Amino acid sequence: MNSSLVVVVVLAVIVIVLLIKTAVIVPQRSEYIIERLGKYSQSLGAGFHILIPFLDKVAYKRSLKEEVMDIASQDCITTDNVSVSVDGVLYLQVIDSKLSAYGIDDYRVAASQLAQTSLRSVIGKIELDRTFEERESLNQRVVAAIDEAAQNWGIKVLRYEIKDITPPKTVMDAMEKQMRAEREKRATIATSEGDRQSRINRAEGLKKEAIEVSEGEKQKRINEAEGQAKEIELVSQATADGIKKIAESLSLTGGETAANLRVAEKYIGEFGKLAKENNSMIIPVNMGDISSMVATVMSVLGHAKKASDTKSA
Repeated sequence: MNSSLVVVVVLAVIVIVLLIKTAVIVPQRSEYIIERLGKYSQSLGAGFHILIPFLDKVAYKRSLKEEVMDIASQDCITTDNVSVSVDGVLYLQVIDSKLSAYGIDDYRVAASQLAQTSLRSVIGKIELDRTFEERESLNQRVVAAIDEAAQNWGIKVLRYEIKDITPPKTVMDAMEKQMRAEREKRATIATSEGDRQSRINRAEGLKKEAIEVSEGEKQKRINEAEGQAKEIELVSQATADGIKKIAESLSLTGGETAANLRVAEKYIGEFGKLAKENNSMIIPVNMGDISSMVATVMSVLGHAKKASDTKSA
């Protein structure tokens, strides 16, 4: 009975070992390469599979997911003989698991080395300043170079990204000085442009001010001229009205006698003022003949009266 139990246990162990050796569970987005007696047999996709014991074995395991590889920093020489240190990141994916297993020994190492050599090649064709400006172009050239060779490896290079481009310290110092000079140049230009615009604005302001002042002065003179013309017109009108009234008064009874008396008074009064204001004076020959002076004035008034009567007629 004990021997039978031992046999059963041994058989159970053998079955379990065989199941472990022959049963294979492939994860999602993965493929296993199966070799039978050292020769490629098949590629197993995701799921549960049973292998032939002692004949089949899992030779390679491949993930079909996108892989990220860090490309180590390396020194590259530009076309203007400047050494720069460049590192990057490579993204690739296994497309054919069989080719990735038998097409090359290690596709990761091969892709990394090819990325480095391709990058050195494309960096050597451009100048230092352009390496910073044409990162996208450099990435595309590296991807094209690797992808062409990787077709025989069963992998697809998706993209390559340059992380850092580090020139030597001396070049960095020179670039910093150049950038500082460029910033100072832009600041100087901006200041001069601002000063120029300020001068233009001030000149425009002075021009407008001068125009406004001249327009104001012009209007002032026009107003003064109109005022003077109006004043002359009013004075002349008042004088004409006064003369007319004098002529009308002379035609009244006693008007001429009153005019003689008024003229005599004015003559004596003005002559008295003249005597007070001047130390030397010219005395008329007939100063005492006031009646002749009055007669002269009255003669003028008579002519004015006749002219007024004629105009009225």
